[in-house]
Amino acid sequence: MKIDVTIPELAESVTEAIIGDWLKKPGEFVEEGEQLVDVETDKVILEITAPETGKLASITKHKNERVQSNDVIAVINISKKRAKSAVTNGSTPVTDTPSSSNQEQVNVIDNPSNISQIRPAPSESLVAKYVTESVSKTSPAVRKLAAENNINVESVQGTGKDGRVTKKDIEALVENAAPATASDIDSATEIMLAPQFSLAAAREDKRVPMTGLRKSISKRLVQAQHESAILTTFNEVNMQSIIDLRQRYKESFEESHGVKLGFMSFFVKAAVEALKEFPIINASVEDTDVIYHDYFDIGVAVSTQRGLVVPIVRDADGLSFAGVEKTINDLAVRAQDNKVAIEELTGGTFTISNGGVFGSMMSTPIINPPQSAILGMHSIQARPIAQSGEVIIAPMMYLALSYDHRIIDGKEAVQFLSHVKSIIEDPNRLLLQV
Repeated sequence: MKIDVTIPELAESVTEAIIGDWLKKPGEFVEEGEQLVDVETDKVILEITAPETGKLASITKHKNERVQSNDVIAVINISKKRAKSAVTNGSTPVTDTPSSSNQEQVNVIDNPSNISQIRPAPSESLVAKYVTESVSKTSPAVRKLAAENNINVESVQGTGKDGRVTKKDIEALVENAAPATASDIDSATEIMLAPQFSLAAAREDKRVPMTGLRKSISKRLVQAQHESAILTTFNEVNMQSIIDLRQRYKESFEESHGVKLGFMSFFVKAAVEALKEFPIINASVEDTDVIYHDYFDIGVAVSTQRGLVVPIVRDADGLSFAGVEKTINDLAVRAQDNKVAIEELTGGTFTISNGGVFGSMMSTPIINPPQSAILGMHSIQARPIAQSGEVIIAPMMYLALSYDHRIIDGKEAVQFLSHVKSIIEDPNRLLLQV
């Protein structure tokens, strides 16, 4: 008997998904719970696993095909014993009708003499393609170090992930290399004097389709620009008090809570207190209505290899500093591994983005619809400032608040940002809630 492999129920805001690379081929044995394929939505990547143990009979949806909730993407052939168990557990069995073509395929696979008919030896072009791809996976630093020491990266046995050549591999070869002989120097001289081909002749363009996430990001950013009257106000904050506080308690905080004390928890807590004072910043627009939210679900922008995602810290006002740090760390790690659920990426009321981790000194963040505002953090720079009639050098950070001018006036935006600034510069206010 056979069991269908289907797309799980997608979130209400997700209409379709795109099939990624299949990790198994028809005819291969699969274990229950083993990953078969990645399915990419405009928010997350879902791992589709085998519902039962058996052989992958067929694949009905291939790479880059679009699918919707409950679509059948593959069929698994299971034994009668497991089929009975699957029916008991609620899986959807499909009657297996044997055919001559299916029997032929089984015979071909079971007969060792026919293996060459199934998987022919790789062609020279395929090998060349593999070598080119393996070299392209090495980092620029590795390729530069190899070139400086006249090492052919293709000939190096990599010890990194998936056989990738690492910097340590090259350095080990350099340390163990024998001194160059006169013949080696002569050969190198001949190569250097040989005519060089033109790099211009090898130039080409490569067209790559946007991923589902990148298309979603593009669509939402354009939507925000077209539908919102975005304006940005700036301020700067002296980070000395926060830095001193972290320095004083970072070790005891980590020992007590098992997580490091970062800057983001201070800004999340400061933003929540400011949102309580200015609830319009925490509101959203729906048609011609303003929706006020009496809860504080703070989105924290996380950069991943696939693009920017914004997981939500739910009910941030009820979390301690340790709770905020643990939640952010958990969401950030799972976002990097594409393990964040769709529900964890939707429904935020306010967003904080930290471009400072990439060295950004100042920017104008774009609102994440349907939210009405976003706070941008930036890099900390030592700058001269006037304090108590003296010029001192202080660790300063520029803050930016982009807001929807349709419902938020400049006065409220400026006061909100000033309130955040005052809390960060005097974090004791968080304890006293003033």
